[in-house]
Amino acid sequence: MTPAALAVVGMTILGTSFISGIFGMAGGLILLGVLLLFMDVVPAMILFGVIQMGANGWRALLWRAHVRWDLVGRYLIGATSSFLVMRLVAFVPDKAVVYIGLGILPFAAELLPRHLWPDITRPWGPYICGAVIMVLQLLAGAAGHILDMFFQRSKIDRKGIVGTKAVCQTTAHLFRVLYFGSLATSLDGHVPLWAIALGLALAFTGTSLAALVLERMTEADFRTWSRRIVHAVAATFLVRGLWLLTAG
Repeated sequence: MTPAALAVVGMTILGTSFISGIFGMAGGLILLGVLLLFMDVVPAMILFGVIQMGANGWRALLWRAHVRWDLVGRYLIGATSSFLVMRLVAFVPDKAVVYIGLGILPFAAELLPRHLWPDITRPWGPYICGAVIMVLQLLAGAAGHILDMFFQRSKIDRKGIVGTKAVCQTTAHLFRVLYFGSLATSLDGHVPLWAIALGLALAFTGTSLAALVLERMTEADFRTWSRRIVHAVAATFLVRGLWLLTAG
């Protein structure tokens, strides 16, 4: 990447870590979209996964007292099962498919009947959530906005949502790195260590700054802005994906 491209990616990591640190999602959508502008799918997925794993791990540590560990355990069972199946498939989508997937998923979830709305606190909710999110993480590249749909309908408070989602997403990004890392040797997906170290440093900084804002935010504002941000970013990505599809 050129120095200008590195600067853009660096500022994006800092800014998106700040957004995700407040809402527990949305920042990853933006970061992945920017990385795909400068990198191929496999190295972009690896760098994205490592940075997000670090940012979410730090966020989980900051809000560890509010994490719903009873839900995390069942989520991991569903996620691990999906990962094992997806690893056998070893499918890597092209950029147009990734962008369209990122754009259409939030709107598709909104179309579900009320009684089918995802809720992670329901008996089978964590298992279903883990399985679905893992598939979407590997095929569409990011699924934080869909994970958010499982929490928005629950009665968990904003700190519990951000903390619990952070633990779930840390694991999901670990699986992503393992998945795409195993494909990198044959697909020229090497990512330099200095880029990873710099990205993690910026992610930790953005996440720490966001914690100060979350402390002062109300529950109503948290849920309202979470939904608005997801839809705005999703619409942008959908347009981008359709443009790539028609241009190709």
